[in-house]
Amino acid sequence: MINQIVTKVAKREFSRSLKFEDGSLPELPFCTDNKQRLLYIHIPFCEELCPYCSFHRITFEEPLTRKYFQALRREIKIYHEKGYKFEGIYVGGGTPTVLIGELAETLNLARDLFPIKDISVETNPNHLTLENIEVLRKSKVKRLSVGVQTFNDDLLKKIGRYEKYGSGAEIAERLKNTQGAFHTLNADMIFNFPGQTIQMLEDDLVMILKLNMDQVTFYPLMISDLTREIMKNTFGNADFSGEEKFYKLIVRRLEKNYDFSSAWCFSRKESLVDEYVVEFEEYAGLGSGAIGYLYGTCYSNTFDIEAYMASLEKGRLPLQASRKFDLHDQMNYDFLMKLFSTRLDIEAMQKKYDGKFLKTMWKEIAAFEIVRAYRYFPPYLHLTPYGRYLWVIMMREFFIAVNNFRDYCRKQVKIG
Repeated sequence: MINQIVTKVAKREFSRSLKFEDGSLPELPFCTDNKQRLLYIHIPFCEELCPYCSFHRITFEEPLTRKYFQALRREIKIYHEKGYKFEGIYVGGGTPTVLIGELAETLNLARDLFPIKDISVETNPNHLTLENIEVLRKSKVKRLSVGVQTFNDDLLKKIGRYEKYGSGAEIAERLKNTQGAFHTLNADMIFNFPGQTIQMLEDDLVMILKLNMDQVTFYPLMISDLTREIMKNTFGNADFSGEEKFYKLIVRRLEKNYDFSSAWCFSRKESLVDEYVVEFEEYAGLGSGAIGYLYGTCYSNTFDIEAYMASLEKGRLPLQASRKFDLHDQMNYDFLMKLFSTRLDIEAMQKKYDGKFLKTMWKEIAAFEIVRAYRYFPPYLHLTPYGRYLWVIMMREFFIAVNNFRDYCRKQVKIG
């Protein structure tokens, strides 16, 4: 019952707060402080499109992709001219390594302009080649995140990844051969696929432990309203009734060997995580369809690739939409993201919001305390095992709301 209530409330609240189309016209301010921020770079190109993916992505074409990277480097320079300083870079997609030379040039430019300490890049198993790994290492990539999803061959075939990336055994071999090349090698996994069984997940966990991965991120299946229909027609209906059982198995198998970096990310060492929103209070989103959060405002770039490049050729940022969060929404955002890391520093939140955090958020804090979602060990709220699963639910609904926004924007520019 509690799980269903949390799902319903989270769905409603995130749908409300992420209605970008009702927000003000985008305008990016000049940076006037030295706050620690992250630079998110979106590369939307994929060699083939996966049916369950709601991220902004289009089919790879080399000439268009090269032109896109040129525009992206112009965008990086504009942020530098506006006074922004970034300490970390996260490159997501799409498939960021689809043109490795262009990616390297882009990362090197960012490193020249900003005091970058950490770089994380996403990739797919077929790009784990000696050449690509060497280029990424020379570009000072510290963390490589590989989209595995599952090692089960039947599931890989259902989701359209077997022919593209090989069998589970072949993917595992590529991961094994890449171990040690980076500070952190992360495997991105998904649980609760239609047709996935407890035994299938158990086998995935056995393989992760056998490979001794530095880090593993187990996402619950997250689908937008649009991809829900696509999935239904390709490999079945999404069903969340068994999600908690899957999650408990993941935790039970991994918690002895890994620490929680977030409610669904498990790490052997301190490192960046896929959910960079946990570690950085603010981040800029660069690239077509990228979303950023700066000065209490959520920004989105245009999802139209041609419009994106045309704006930057004229020296203009390609912003499409924005949403200014009121003070309560900003506090809710911090409450969600900080506790997703499994703990929240109450004193730090009180200081950030001039002593108003507890007075404003007491209802939310009390509600989750009643259901024993966390325990208070001053100055931190620490998620309990059940609280971690509640945060999995809320973050799942948060990202579904973001995915629905992406679908809305893609529909406006007629991207399939």
